[in-house]
Amino acid sequence: MASLPSSAPASDTVRRAVPWAVVVGVVLVALNLRGPILAPAPVLGLLREDLGLSSTTAGLLTSLPVLCFALAGPLVPRVIRRVGPDGAVLVCLLGILGGTVVRSAGGTGNAFLGTAVIGAAIMIGNIVVPVIIRRDVPYHRATAVTGLYTASLNIGGTLTSLGTVPLAEAVGWRWALALWGVLAVVGLLYWVRLRARRSAAVAEADEAARSGGASTRVSPSVSRIAWLLVLALGCQTFAYYGLSGWLPTLLTDTQGLDPAAAGSAASLFQLFSVLGALGVPLLAARTPGWVPMAVIAASWVAMPVGLLLAPGAFVLWSLFGAIGHGGAFTAILSIIAQTSGSDREAATVSARVQTGSYVAAASAGPVVGALSSATGGWTGPLLLVLGAVLTFSAAGVSAAVMAQRHGRS
Repeated sequence: MASLPSSAPASDTVRRAVPWAVVVGVVLVALNLRGPILAPAPVLGLLREDLGLSSTTAGLLTSLPVLCFALAGPLVPRVIRRVGPDGAVLVCLLGILGGTVVRSAGGTGNAFLGTAVIGAAIMIGNIVVPVIIRRDVPYHRATAVTGLYTASLNIGGTLTSLGTVPLAEAVGWRWALALWGVLAVVGLLYWVRLRARRSAAVAEADEAARSGGASTRVSPSVSRIAWLLVLALGCQTFAYYGLSGWLPTLLTDTQGLDPAAAGSAASLFQLFSVLGALGVPLLAARTPGWVPMAVIAASWVAMPVGLLLAPGAFVLWSLFGAIGHGGAFTAILSIIAQTSGSDREAATVSARVQTGSYVAAASAGPVVGALSSATGGWTGPLLLVLGAVLTFSAAGVSAAVMAQRHGRS
C-alpha cells in the first residue's frame, strides 16, 4: 500500500508531536490484555479448592473471557464514539483493574463477575488499539508498531503465566491474581498523563470522530476487505485456541510425555509467537504487501501438517505454528489500521473482525475436544485445524492483495 489514507493529514500534528509516547502507551495497554485472563490457569487447582468449584465450573472461568469478548464486541464502537479513543483506553484499564480486584475479593460470584468485567474491558482494548495506531502512528510505521503491540500481548501473557504460581506460593492465589492489577495501575497513570499532554491536539480529533461529520458507514472497498479479515481471523483464532487448549493433551497421548513436560513443550507455541509478531514488520518493509501474509500462512499450515506426518518433531512444528499465529494477528490488525479512512471506520472494522474471531474462538476448545472423543484420537482434530488454517490462508492473502490495491487507489 503506497499511499496514505485520505484522512491522514488531519492527525499529522499529533503524529509529529508524540509518536513514541503513543508507542509506549500502546505497549502498556498490551501488557494488560492477555495476562488477566491467563493468570487463573496455573492456580486453578487452588482456586477450585478454596471456592469449592467443580472442574467444569472452574473451567468456565478460563473460557468466560472469550465469550465476553464476543458479546462486548458490537458495543465497543459506541464506547469509542462516546468517550473518544483515549477515553476508551482509560475505560479498558479501569475495567481490568476493577475486575481484577473484584475477582480476588470474595467467593464464587465475585470470581465470575470479576472475570466477566475483565473480559469486556479487554475487548475494548482489543478494538481501540488499532484505532489509536491508525490515528497517531505514521502510515509507514503502522505495521512495526502493530508488531510491537502483538509481541507485548504475548510477553504480558507469558510473564503472568510464569509468575502467578510463585506469587501464589508466597501470598496465596487471591493476592497472586490481584497483584497483576499493578500493570493496569501503571497503564492508567501513564494514559492519564498522556491524555492531558495531548488534550489540545487530540480533543479536536476525538470530537471530529464523535461528531456527525464523521460517517459510521464503512466504504464498500474497505467492507470487502473487512469481511475477508473476519473469515481469516476467525479461522486463525479457531486454530489457535483449538491447538493451545489441547496441545498438552495431544503430546501426552501421542508422544508419551508426562503432563509437566507436555505443558512445557506446549508453552513454546506461545513463546515463539513473538518471532512472528516482530517478523511481519521486517518483511512488510521489504516486500509487497501480500508476501508477509503468504509466509505466515505457510508457517501456520506447517504445524498441523507436521503433527500429522512427523509428530516427533513437535518442537519444530510448534515454532512454525507460533510464527504463524503471532504474525497473523499483526498482519490483520495492520491491514485494519492502514485501510481505514477514519477513526470511526477503524473502530467499526476492528469490532466486526475481532467479534467474529472470538465467536469462533469460543467454540474451538469444545469442538476439538468433542471430535477427539468421538474419533478416539487426534487425526480428526488436526485435519479440522488444517482446514481452518487453509481457509485463513486463502482469505488472508486475498485481503492483503486487496488492501495493497486499496492503498494504491
